[in-house]
Amino acid sequence: MASSLVTCTYCTKNFLKDNRHINENIKLGNNFYCSSECQYSFKNKKVELGCENPACTNKFKRAQNEISLHNYCSRSCAVAINNARFPKRRKILLSGKYCRHCGISISGRRNYCSMICQPQSQCIVSKEYIINQIQNFYVKNKRIPLKREFNHYSAARKRFGNWNNAIKTAGFKPNPVLFAEHQIANDGHVCDSIAEKIIDDYLSEKSIVHERNISYPEGDYSVDFRIGLKWVEYFGLAGEHKRYDELRKIKLELAEKYKLSLVEIYPKDLYPYNRLEAIFGS
Repeated sequence: MASSLVTCTYCTKNFLKDNRHINENIKLGNNFYCSSECQYSFKNKKVELGCENPACTNKFKRAQNEISLHNYCSRSCAVAINNARFPKRRKILLSGKYCRHCGISISGRRNYCSMICQPQSQCIVSKEYIINQIQNFYVKNKRIPLKREFNHYSAARKRFGNWNNAIKTAGFKPNPVLFAEHQIANDGHVCDSIAEKIIDDYLSEKSIVHERNISYPEGDYSVDFRIGLKWVEYFGLAGEHKRYDELRKIKLELAEKYKLSLVEIYPKDLYPYNRLEAIFGS
């Protein structure tokens, strides 16, 4: 293999090296060393440098491979220069923006100056307002609200001690435990839960003809609703009970086996926002 003379970067001695390695070193920008000792000595050879901070006169030594584009004698000098070059953004107080609780001037999009002020400000949601909202909900929906669909649930707990006390104060009987008591839909259908009543009432309100508790083609299982060729199941406890998840899996397998058009509804489709219109249409 052809070789050529090169000069050692450290001791300046000339030595032969094959052209293939020479071309590779040039391509990679590497130095040439006549021995591993020279290579080690060069990399560990320290060079005296002056700190780039104009206010500092310190001299220091640094190994060749540790020299960078900008060199400082200490971290404090580097920070001083970098902070001057790249100043941090400062908060700009917006004129006329004040904490809603204590009134001091604040910046950005916040409404309160601190977490201390924010909880105290919740007193603006009065007991009278909460009772009024519960009663209005009942007039509109013909039932009392569930806690997960009531916008001021946290405030209601704080004002009345718990959610059921708020419902009682508004003049109503609290909702029963989930699935503990049947509910009667507006069209007379018997529903196993408030959630099923919400679905049934929506279908009635939209004049969508529907049936309840229709048997699957196989096994002792029934579907919550059937709308023409569509089978509708409300899986209210999915992910919460092992036996319930097993039952859900069986129903999904039956739907696939018999090519049933199954519509699945979950709590997230009802609370906190009702998405039945997106599922069934207006």
